[in-house]
Amino acid sequence: MAAVVSYCKPSPFLGRFRLPQKLGKLSHRQGIGSRVRTSRICALFWGTKKSVEQQVLDSSLGDFTLKGSEPEGDIENQVTPKKIYLSVISSISEVSSDDWDACALDATGLEKFNPFLTHGFLSSLEETGCAVKETGWTPCHIVAKDECENVLGVVPLYLKSHSYGEFVFDHAWADAYYSYGARYYPKFQCCVPFTPVTGPRILIRNTSIKDQVLDVIISSMKDLVAKSQVSSVHVTFSSEDEWQKFKDKGFMQRIGMQYHWKNRNYKNFDEFLMNMKQSKRKNIRQERKKIPAQNLTLKRLRGYEIKAKHWDSFYKFYRNTTDNKWGSPYLTRDFFHDMGSKMEDQVLLVVAEEGDELVAGALNLIGGDTLFGRLWGCHPRAYYPSLHFEACYYQAIEAAIELNLNTVEAGAQGEHKIQRGYMPVTTYSCHYLIDEDFKKPIENFLEREATQVRLVMKLLHESGPFKEGIQQK
Repeated sequence: MAAVVSYCKPSPFLGRFRLPQKLGKLSHRQGIGSRVRTSRICALFWGTKKSVEQQVLDSSLGDFTLKGSEPEGDIENQVTPKKIYLSVISSISEVSSDDWDACALDATGLEKFNPFLTHGFLSSLEETGCAVKETGWTPCHIVAKDECENVLGVVPLYLKSHSYGEFVFDHAWADAYYSYGARYYPKFQCCVPFTPVTGPRILIRNTSIKDQVLDVIISSMKDLVAKSQVSSVHVTFSSEDEWQKFKDKGFMQRIGMQYHWKNRNYKNFDEFLMNMKQSKRKNIRQERKKIPAQNLTLKRLRGYEIKAKHWDSFYKFYRNTTDNKWGSPYLTRDFFHDMGSKMEDQVLLVVAEEGDELVAGALNLIGGDTLFGRLWGCHPRAYYPSLHFEACYYQAIEAAIELNLNTVEAGAQGEHKIQRGYMPVTTYSCHYLIDEDFKKPIENFLEREATQVRLVMKLLHESGPFKEGIQQK
């Protein structure tokens, strides 16, 4: 067993929760030994970000008999299957992009299309060495099929040997397990790796049995935890609707907070500014004036306009950001090239040029009604005042207005976004722990945390940057 000292930014509402006295203080040898002896999967607790040697999971999760149902609505010529078969696959490449994307599109609908759930994005993470066993992200995606091998549903799922790259912090939970001689890692994580973007996590085709498929998959996720003898499964940044369904199946609920910009049918950026309080409007205009004063030019590039040189430069900028903030460079240079090639016009890259030289960039993906702001980076040799705000926030707002998108999601954290028109919204996650002794104190913590999150969001909305009477939600 190895422990490392590392910096992990906690939730601003995170407190030390008390575990029940009846658990007792297990000795390190006694607690770990009794669990690892029968475990099929072994991992270091709280050690390296690299995954440790793990045994292969059983691929089959079983077959399930469905209740009879008639086709609904406009679903024509549908034959209702009698059984569905669930399995775990070790790579997304084992499912065709057509099948995976059909599930993703049916789960979101065209209007809410989420590019991060696509085969193209997720396969880029695997194929370029980002979300793989060697980095502690072992793919264990769930696939549901009918008797004719038709894919009915898929779930992006990973076996994790650490808690990095998730943006929903559970390090204190892992600490508590370790303090009592228990093993928190490995765990299952249902999410889009390194990406705090809300969306459905169980992607199901729109058939008359979709509700039954959903129930079976959620139940099977719990069974997989027990069968694999791991501590837990976590579903992060789920949709609110899924969040409720997971609760009905015994998952604990957690909420968080992000900052999003809402388009109120603005015709241009100035019309948006007129909804702001005078002081905020003045500050934004002053920040934007600094860009041409520094001989900087901003461009928004899409699809074929983004060349290899842009991705090479952006990778350098990205590494500069992670290095300066003591972060981890989760993404590889090849990832940006591969993802850009697969996603094409869904990619919007904002670049800043000083003369003919690229000096900064901000990566966005375009969804059905949302612009997703993801990564930012700048040339390491100089500091450009207000360039971060311009490239990440103001250019994104202008692009959303131009593309008639309803929302800009600007990523995790960052109270400084509020004065620039990005307001707090709720995010959702669900957690299933197999150890009942730990479940109760964590539930109590989540209740207290949720109360604080809701209070902070209320205060931030009441003191927001918009004029009185402007709808902010």
